[in-house]
Parts: sequence; structure tokens; C-alpha cells
Amino acid sequence: MQFAGKKGLILGVANDHSIAWAIAKQIMEAGGECGFTHLPDRPGDDRQRSRRRVARLTDKYENAKFLIPMDAQKDEDIRSVFEYTASEFGKIDFLLHSIAFADRDDLSRDTVETSRAGFKLAMDISVYTLLACTNAARPLLNPGAAVAAMTFFGGEKCVPGYNVMGVCKAALEAAVRYLAFELGPQDVRVNALSAGPIRTLAGRAAGVDGMLELYQQMAPLGKNVTHDEVGRTGAFLLSEMSSGITGEILHVDGGYHSMGSPGRLLDRLK
Repeated sequence: MQFAGKKGLILGVANDHSIAWAIAKQIMEAGGECGFTHLPDRPGDDRQRSRRRVARLTDKYENAKFLIPMDAQKDEDIRSVFEYTASEFGKIDFLLHSIAFADRDDLSRDTVETSRAGFKLAMDISVYTLLACTNAARPLLNPGAAVAAMTFFGGEKCVPGYNVMGVCKAALEAAVRYLAFELGPQDVRVNALSAGPIRTLAGRAAGVDGMLELYQQMAPLGKNVTHDEVGRTGAFLLSEMSSGITGEILHVDGGYHSMGSPGRLLDRLK
């Protein structure tokens, strides 16, 4: 994959375990230039912990051109970020959306018990922000550009413990298909990457540790995927190498999603 001369925006890096960071590293190491956003720090937080967590990653890369705050629930913040991106890059070739959130109390209870406020919050941050950010990016996207979002198998099948976030991911995947159709005439592709369980900040909150052994035993490859594997696939979706792919939910899970029975796990159960 070659990203020389390509520029784009990465939304959602929280720390060095973030899938968004794994993807951004692949892009920058292939010559691409990236702008980054971070969660706004609380007023009065002189330590700027949110910014510092991302800055200590991006500061190591010359191709990381800027790092600015964005509250994805505020339209004015989204507008400001894309205006700044336009001033720095002009047009862009890729947009990575890796933003999701649900209140921990709602994640820890059965889906049927999700609070109304918690449901609205989770859907707003995890789904609507993809629409809002893609819409803001439309005037900046070059022909042949790509948008990618992050999803999980819990949006396709019931994964107990993933709960309300599974409902959000199902909506996100539907949004990807509609965006792929609507941006197609602009020669812009929209896809989602469905990674297997990985130890990220969001993954741990959703109970990923309990899924790792199951995936290792059931997946055809007999192993869990790594950050690098997911990073390479995410970069592929944002590169010219995937120019014929849009509206796709691409699984990077060792083949777990393809199984209709426990497979080799049955041998252990016996």
C-alpha cells in the first residue's frame, strides 16, 4: 500500500491500544499524512491528559500534521475540525471514524433494561457522528477517497455482554451501506472494519477479555487477531488497493464470523 501524497483525518485515537492508532501508523509508515482529533480536556485540566495521551504518539511521527480537540456531540466542533482540516490539507483522501461510547451502567445491564437517556447517548456518539462527520467531509473528499468506520460482530449476531452497543453497531453498519450509495456518485467509498476481540479501551469496557479464548478456539485460524493485522486491513480499506470495494463490512477475526458450529471447540468440550 502506498500513501505517498495522500492526506486524511483520523477520528477516535484514545491511546496506543486504539485500533485507530494501529491503522494510522500503517498509513503514515506508507507515506500518508494524517490529522488527528482528541477528546477535549475538561476546563481547568492544566495537565491536558486527553491531549497528552494522543500527543505522545503523534509527536513521534513527522507525518502527523496536527492534533486538535473535537467533541463529536457538538456540530460546531465537527464543523471547526473540518474547516481546520481544509486549511491544512485542502482536499483529503481518507477519513477514519473510530468513535463509539455507551454509559458503563447501560453496558453492564441487559439490553432490554437500557435507559432511554443511555440509548440516545450511545446512538448519538456511536452512529450519528459517522453521518455528521462524513457530511462535513464531503466537500473535502477527493475523487477516489475512502471513509472507514469500526464495527464488531455484535452488530450482526447477539453477543451477550455487548448489549446496547450491539444495537448501535447494527445501526452503524446500516449507515455505512446508505452512505456508500449516497457518496458513490462522488467516487467516494464507505466501508466498515469488523475486528475480532482486541484489548482496547472500548473493548475492555465491553467485556472483550472473556471473548478472547472463545475466538481462539472457534476461529478457523485458531488464534486471535493482532493490532497490526487489523491496522493493515484498515489501511487497505482507506487505500487505492480497495478501489472496487464499498458498502462492505470486512471481518478481521480469524474467520470466526464464518462458523456455524463450535468447530474444534467441541473436542475440548468432550
